[in-house]
Amino acid sequence: MKKLLFFVLILVSGISFAQNDAKRLSQYNLENKVAIQGYDPVAYFSPGKAIKGKNELSASYQGVIYKFSSNENKQEFFKNPSKYEPQYGGWCAYALGSSGDKVEINPETFKIIDGKLYLFYNAYFNNTLKSWNKNQTNLKTQADENWKKINR
Repeated sequence: MKKLLFFVLILVSGISFAQNDAKRLSQYNLENKVAIQGYDPVAYFSPGKAIKGKNELSASYQGVIYKFSSNENKQEFFKNPSKYEPQYGGWCAYALGSSGDKVEINPETFKIIDGKLYLFYNAYFNNTLKSWNKNQTNLKTQADENWKKINR
């Protein structure tokens, strides 16, 4: 009886994790399950630059694939993934705050706020980071609320 109960518990846990991964994959800004267009999430913090990750240094976290520029960054990421994952699933922070829309980003346009990574759209003479900086407090509050609605 204990073995059967244990098996059912493992099965239910596996289904729950698979559903969480599927939800993340459907809500996050990914291309072939790869986040941040292949940029290293740890490099944004140290050395503070957008650096392309390497295919041979990729790893999956809860269904999302991240690429790293060094093995040290890969190891650092797995010590505390929530510290390094981009906010709002990697969508443009400004767009989520201003209109609630999921908009593509330029992975080289970013800002670290309170130890979290925020990404922004930047193309065709429209750098949304500049607009974000003019009203960051209100936009961040609204983006947080909009992201909660999207992730229900």
